[in-house]
Amino acid sequence: MNKLHAEVVVLGSGPGGYTAAFRAADLGKKTVLVERYNTLGGVCLNVGCIPSKAFLHVAKVISDAKEIETCGISFKAPAIDREKLRTWVETVLGKLTSGLNGLAKQRKVQIVTGYGQFTSSDTIEVVNDEEITHIKFDDAIIASGSHATKLPFLPDSPLIVDSTGALELKTIPKRMLVIGGGIIGLELATVYHELGSSITIVEMLDSLIAEADSDLVQPLMKRIRSQYENIHLNSRVESVKAQADSVDVEIETPKGKIVEKFDMVLVATGRSSNGKLIGADSAGVEVDENGFVKTDQHQRTNVPRIYAIGDITGQPMLAHKATHQGKVAAEVIAGIKSSFDTSIIPSVAYTDPEIAWVGLTEHEAKKTGFEYEKAIFPWGASGRALAMTRSEGITKLLFDPQTNRIIGAGITGVNAGELIAEATHAIEMGSDSMDIGLTIHPHPTLSETVGFATEIYEGTITDLYMPKTTKK
Repeated sequence: MNKLHAEVVVLGSGPGGYTAAFRAADLGKKTVLVERYNTLGGVCLNVGCIPSKAFLHVAKVISDAKEIETCGISFKAPAIDREKLRTWVETVLGKLTSGLNGLAKQRKVQIVTGYGQFTSSDTIEVVNDEEITHIKFDDAIIASGSHATKLPFLPDSPLIVDSTGALELKTIPKRMLVIGGGIIGLELATVYHELGSSITIVEMLDSLIAEADSDLVQPLMKRIRSQYENIHLNSRVESVKAQADSVDVEIETPKGKIVEKFDMVLVATGRSSNGKLIGADSAGVEVDENGFVKTDQHQRTNVPRIYAIGDITGQPMLAHKATHQGKVAAEVIAGIKSSFDTSIIPSVAYTDPEIAWVGLTEHEAKKTGFEYEKAIFPWGASGRALAMTRSEGITKLLFDPQTNRIIGAGITGVNAGELIAEATHAIEMGSDSMDIGLTIHPHPTLSETVGFATEIYEGTITDLYMPKTTKK
């Protein structure tokens, strides 16, 4: 048995885990990073955020090539070399994972590979085949992430995959069913649609991407309604029978039961915390029935000197939340005053069009009775959006009418995920409508739709006729 001592041990090397480890090392702590797999980066880098965005880039190029025909430019149908495409994505991942290894080495962060579990409130045991490493720590940061949720009634079949299996791109099915109308399912539906699959989506709720305001989702819904074979809302999969080369699926819809045959089924019904897989009880760390670990604003758990970050701390399960929490935990351990604010975490669906939102949503405001005013700028009045042949977007801002401060934002359209950063910064800084309206945005850009939306709220917009007399 190998024995180590660490001032800080980090369990999990996803975006939050490696950020926490690197920050702790930068602050002078002897740090050990425990990772179950042979590559750093966790789900996000290896089988999640990064590979999916690489495939989405390819999908966007294919889509743009089709749509440019309206401008008088025509291309031949794409010839897809699936193996070359997979190799390219693997090259991207290789550059990033090797980069993380280099950063760990520069910081003298020791990497221990294997499955780690707590054995007490100050020890972790890591098992790698027959090799066991015993780590005694002063402080620990749990960053063990989450896993794809499985539906218990589904049979075991290579034709039924989760997001990890879908990203392996072993085949491009003729007909593909996506169970779940959330972000992950819709992003992968975007990829497979552009690669040539006929897509059907089944969603239990009455809306896709239910956490976003419905008006933000409408442009996406309108677009994919014309692209996909079927979108079944308020529906559920009742039974699944796997054949050798197809899957028979019974779907309960508002119009009755239907039976369809698919070449592949993607299960995208969310993710579950790994909180029950880390031996937390041996350390005395409280884990709720959903596998989540409760923390305070300093990422402390109920056990002194044990912290938790990322997916394991609850929704939203987002990489950028984890990275900021990781820095907070490392800094608190090092004696620096640091805390995490959960109210302004931006969310992005990298669909086509993209959907992004941050701060208070209109749905939340109505539910809680929070007083607000909104301003919506339609991209049909944006010169840049029209020049890109993508005028279906909107930019919506929510303001506190008492202070005129921006309290929420939602953007749907090309590059919405990039544009939401300005609104996020504005909320973080406590900006009011005048701060944003007086900020000169370059023309013609999509970013100026944020300024235009503010001008609508202020009643100073000239690019539309929407006079407002309540503000001067």
